[in-house]
Amino acid sequence: MSVEEEVFRIQKKMSKISMASDGTGQEQALDLLKALQTLNINLDILTKTRIGMTVNELRKSSKDDEVIALAKTLIKNWKRFLASPAPTTPNHSSSKEGSSNNSSVGKSSSAKSSSSSSKDKSSGSSSSSKDKEKKSSSSSQSSFPSGGMTDAVRIKCREMLAAALKIGEVPEGCGEPEEMAAELEDAIYSEFKNTDMKYKNRIRSRVANLKDPKNPGLRGNFMCGAVTAKQLAKMTPEEMASDEMKKLREKFVKEAINDAQLATVQGTKTDLLKCAKCKKRNCTYNQLQTRSADEPMTTFVMCNECGNRWKFC
Repeated sequence: MSVEEEVFRIQKKMSKISMASDGTGQEQALDLLKALQTLNINLDILTKTRIGMTVNELRKSSKDDEVIALAKTLIKNWKRFLASPAPTTPNHSSSKEGSSNNSSVGKSSSAKSSSSSSKDKSSGSSSSSKDKEKKSSSSSQSSFPSGGMTDAVRIKCREMLAAALKIGEVPEGCGEPEEMAAELEDAIYSEFKNTDMKYKNRIRSRVANLKDPKNPGLRGNFMCGAVTAKQLAKMTPEEMASDEMKKLREKFVKEAINDAQLATVQGTKTDLLKCAKCKKRNCTYNQLQTRSADEPMTTFVMCNECGNRWKFC
């Protein structure tokens, strides 16, 4: 039986074990994994049989530590094999011998202690992730002259502010976006003394207003020094709004005032009538002739406290 046929045979048995919901067949799965270790599997067999996917599914469904560890070892060895460049010289036999020697070394080491190898892998991956985090934090920190500040939250906030300041054209003679962002973030942090939710919300509101394409005046005034970092750090949403939004808000305020004044002028205030809803005697009434001329006028009453309206003849 060829290696490819043997791999297909093992794959079918593994698929049945992976589909079993009761978790049985773990000893058989371990034997099948050990049998895969002894086979000389090359790139062509991995591509045709997709045995790697089957072993990975077995690893996910299994609860046996030894099965999981051995499956991880096989997958790792196959990943290295896939990542290695394909041979281009005719000396193909020597590469096969080298791969067989490497696989035999891997077999002996995994047979000795599969659990220890899994621990080494986890520790290695955690250390590599820590190194990556250190590198990313150091690289982001180097772009901001913050005097050795290492707070990841503050560094991220400075990056967001700098990105907002870089939108659009920056007039000549203005400050650098990174320096201005660091100054603004420092002013916000000095107010809260920590990076809690209030600090983050203040940062988000500054970023949103600075990025607004309809409000280039705020960004330009800050970059050119017309608005200082301390002023921008404490501005209200109304103060940061664009001229268009300010005019729209003034229009709404005027309309609301006019409506309130009309409601007051068109009626007559009195304390003789009592509101049935809030029991207050602050009402406004109007009298209109809604029936024939020989009938009395209809009185419409509105409570100035709760807005309740009623009428009586």
